[in-house]
Amino acid sequence: MNPKAHGLSLKRQLLLWLLLPQLVLFLVGGALAYRVALKYAEKAIDQSLTQSVRSLARQVKPIGSGLLVDFPRAAQDIIEQDPQDRVSYMVSSPPGSFLLGNGKLPSPSTDQLIGTGETLLYNAQVDGKAMRVALLEVDYGDSSAPQRLRVQVAKSLAVQQRLTTELIADMLAPLLLLGAVLSLLVYGGISRGLQPLTRLQAQLGDRRKQVLSDLSPIELTQAPQEVHALATALNQLLSTVRRSLGQEKRFLNDAAHQLRTPLAGLISQTEMALAEADPAAMRARLTKVLSGAQRSAHLVHQLLSLARNEVEVKLQPLDVAALARDVAREWTPRALKAGVDLGFEGADHLNVAGEALLLREALSNLIDNALSYAGAGSEVTLSVQRDEQQVVLEVADNGPGLSPDELPHVFERFWRASTLPGGCGLGLAIVAEIALRHGGVALVLAAQPHGLRVQLRLPSPRCG
Repeated sequence: MNPKAHGLSLKRQLLLWLLLPQLVLFLVGGALAYRVALKYAEKAIDQSLTQSVRSLARQVKPIGSGLLVDFPRAAQDIIEQDPQDRVSYMVSSPPGSFLLGNGKLPSPSTDQLIGTGETLLYNAQVDGKAMRVALLEVDYGDSSAPQRLRVQVAKSLAVQQRLTTELIADMLAPLLLLGAVLSLLVYGGISRGLQPLTRLQAQLGDRRKQVLSDLSPIELTQAPQEVHALATALNQLLSTVRRSLGQEKRFLNDAAHQLRTPLAGLISQTEMALAEADPAAMRARLTKVLSGAQRSAHLVHQLLSLARNEVEVKLQPLDVAALARDVAREWTPRALKAGVDLGFEGADHLNVAGEALLLREALSNLIDNALSYAGAGSEVTLSVQRDEQQVVLEVADNGPGLSPDELPHVFERFWRASTLPGGCGLGLAIVAEIALRHGGVALVLAAQPHGLRVQLRLPSPRCG
C-alpha cells in the first residue's frame, strides 16, 4: 500500500500547523512593523522640516517696508548637508512670488487653509520626485501696507523610505533569528515527541515475523500518556488474538481427535465386513458401520453449528415462549419413544431480542441431552419465565444428574460425563456459545432431590 495515498504524515501535519501560523504571524507583524516604522520616520522628517522652516524664517527679518535676509553660510550648509538628498527651500513674498531659494516649490492645494505663524506640512511633486514640504507664513510691514512672507522647506520622501527600511531591518533581523531558532526547537520537539510512535511502529513491524499465537506484549518504558494508552489498547487486542487463536487451535486439535476415532472405526468395520462370507455377520458389521457413520455425521453437524454460532448474529424481537412450545412439540415423539415424560410450562407469550434458529438449536440440544441421559421413566420439563431483568429458558430433569465435581465442566468442548454412545461433548458447549451471542449466559444447577437443571438466561427487553 502506498503511504502517500494517506496524505501527509503526522510529523508534517504538526510542522505545518505549528510553523505556518508562526509564518503568518511573522508576516503580519512585519507589515505592522513597517506601518509603525513608516509613521515614526514621517514624524521624524516632519519634526526636522518644522525646525528647518522656522530657523529659515527667523533669518528673514522685516525692516520697515523691506526685508533683511540674514542667511549665513552655516545655515545654508545645514539645510544642504545631505548631498544625496538635498533639501530644497524657497522664500516668496508675496506668497508664490519667488524671492530667494535653491528651487521653486509648489504651493499647497487650495482646500488647505494656511494660518499665520503655523507650520503646514503637505506632500508635493517637484521635478517628478515625491517631496514632503513644510510651509510657514509670517506677516510684516506696517498697518497701512501689510505684507506676507512665505517660507518653504522640502525634503524628498526617499529619506522617509530609507529611515523606514533601516528601522525595519533593525527590528526584523532579531525577529528572524528568533523565528529560525523557534522553528528548529519546534522541529526538534516534534521529532522527539514522535519517537515513541516510531518505536511502536518498529515493535509492531517485528511482530510480523512472529507466530500469531506467540505475540508478545508491546513494551514502552518512556512515552506520553496517549502513546501508552495506544500501546495498552494494542496489547489488549493482541491478548484477545492470542487467546482466540489458542482456543481455535485447541478446538481444531480436539475436533481432529474426535473425528479420527470414528473414522478409523468405520474403516476397520468396513474392511472386516468385506472379508465376511456370512451374510448375517456382514449385516452385523454394516450395522456398526452405520452407527459409526451416524455418530460422525452428528459430530460434523455439531462442529458446523459451533462454527456458525461464533459469527455475529442479528437479533430481532422474538416470542420465545411460542418458540419453546414448538420445540417441545417437535421432541414429543422422541420423548415417548424413549419413555420420558416431556412437558412445557411457563408464560404464554414472552419477548426477547434473539435469533430464532439459534435459540431453537439451543433448546433442541438441551432436550436431546436430557432425553439421552435422564433415562426411561424420568420427567423432562421445558419452562420459560421472567426473572427480574432476565428471561430464563430452562430444561430440568429428574434423572441421575451429575456430581458437584462434574458440574463446572459441562460447558467445555468435547467433555462428556457419560460413556453412553451417541454423544460428542459439544451440545452444551453450543448452548453456552448461543447464550453468549445473545448477551446472556448458560448455567447448570443440580435439581433436588436428584437430576439436572440447565438454564439459558437472556436479557429481558426494556419496556418502552
